[in-house]
Amino acid sequence: MTLAGISMKSPPPICSAPPSWPAPAAGRYLNVEMQLKRLIVLAALAAALTPGLAAQAASKKPTLPEQVRAANDRFRNVETAVKEGYSPIPCTSGIEGGAMGIHYVNPTLIGDEKIDISKPEAVMYEPGDDGKMKLVAVEYITTKGPANLGGQLFSYSGAPNRYGLPAFYELHVWAWKQNPKGPFADMNPTVSCEHAHDMAN
Repeated sequence: MTLAGISMKSPPPICSAPPSWPAPAAGRYLNVEMQLKRLIVLAALAAALTPGLAAQAASKKPTLPEQVRAANDRFRNVETAVKEGYSPIPCTSGIEGGAMGIHYVNPTLIGDEKIDISKPEAVMYEPGDDGKMKLVAVEYITTKGPANLGGQLFSYSGAPNRYGLPAFYELHVWAWKQNPKGPFADMNPTVSCEHAHDMAN
């Protein structure tokens, strides 16, 4: 374009055409939507399960050996047993191996015919090579039966017996030393009378 002999250039356009962007993939948005729905479902399940799990944990009661240990842990010191009226009888070992240990027996508790978790009729110790007594279990004894403690039935022992007692019911609870035969078995194969002395101290 010329004007009076002067060449004029055309002005640049005011705006150019917008750039061409690729169209979003429909599958990408669908995938995100599915993930969101999945998270919502998982959150709802967690909210529904949490109260039940909390209630289950709160309602879990300690086992009988745990209850016995908590009620009688004072007997770790054998002097406590002596002060409460318990006296020792010779260490009891099994014919097929293992032992019960030295029983500290309370005749008064045997005679009262009551079963009290915190007052076992006998407290059992394993003698060490240094002469010290290590608490391993307790025994509940009554002549009235059938008897149970916390739902655990007592075993029956007829008369005559090596203890010189009339027929009785008894329950051993290995609350301080694990017993491979179970927490309520009579003999413990991991207990020994090897270091028992004539007089238990």
